[in-house]
Amino acid sequence: MLTNKTALVTGSTSGIGLGMAKALAAQGANIVMNGFGDKDGPIAEVAALGVKVGFHGADMSKPGEIEAMVRYAETTFGGVDILVNNAGIQHVARIENFPTERWDAVIAINLSSAFHASRMVIPGMRARNWGRIINIASVHGLVGSAEKSAYVAAKHGIVGLTKVCALENATSGVTCNAICPGWVLTPLVQKQVDAKAAALGVSNDEAKRLLLAEKEPSLQFTTPEELGALAVFLCSSAADNVRGVAWNMDGGWAAQ
Repeated sequence: MLTNKTALVTGSTSGIGLGMAKALAAQGANIVMNGFGDKDGPIAEVAALGVKVGFHGADMSKPGEIEAMVRYAETTFGGVDILVNNAGIQHVARIENFPTERWDAVIAINLSSAFHASRMVIPGMRARNWGRIINIASVHGLVGSAEKSAYVAAKHGIVGLTKVCALENATSGVTCNAICPGWVLTPLVQKQVDAKAAALGVSNDEAKRLLLAEKEPSLQFTTPEELGALAVFLCSSAADNVRGVAWNMDGGWAAQ
């Protein structure tokens, strides 16, 4: 379905981003990956699906490196047809105790990077009259939680950016939408599970259950594969007129 398309997925060496890259590759899209840590294993996983894979290690807090990443994608593959803005970090603290440098980092990586990547790819998408920008927001783009001021602010910002991007391109073949997951068992969330298990002296499985029970009525994690399948739908012709939505996949979290 996506043969001859190229998808740039930020933060795609693990978790949701890797799930997105694999789902799009399974539909035939060439993939430009980005991220920190081990990259050889994830690159091999995506390449095994029979598509071309590139990698750029841009620091998503630095606009100049984001620009270089998009230029790399354009030079290597001829353009970016699908942009998945997924890169993200987290820090948890009360507002009065929140380190200002951590606030700046969360806003830069979780929000500003999506703006910088989008502004770089939109001209090419409009020239080809086809493009998909998928912003990975969060249920925290729709509701708040204590001690997550920077993350919630950034994800609410992502939802707003999504709406504006969709409106500005509404009469073109370029769409922009946001996906808002609840709990996904990524390495980031596993750290929270481990911390809860240690703090309460319970098993990892019990810590997972307690974590889910706080917010997610379904008591089950959303998977990267499920999120990837939604991204594939948003890239399909069936979603040509899906524009500016914040689509939550949160087990009923925001329905409460």
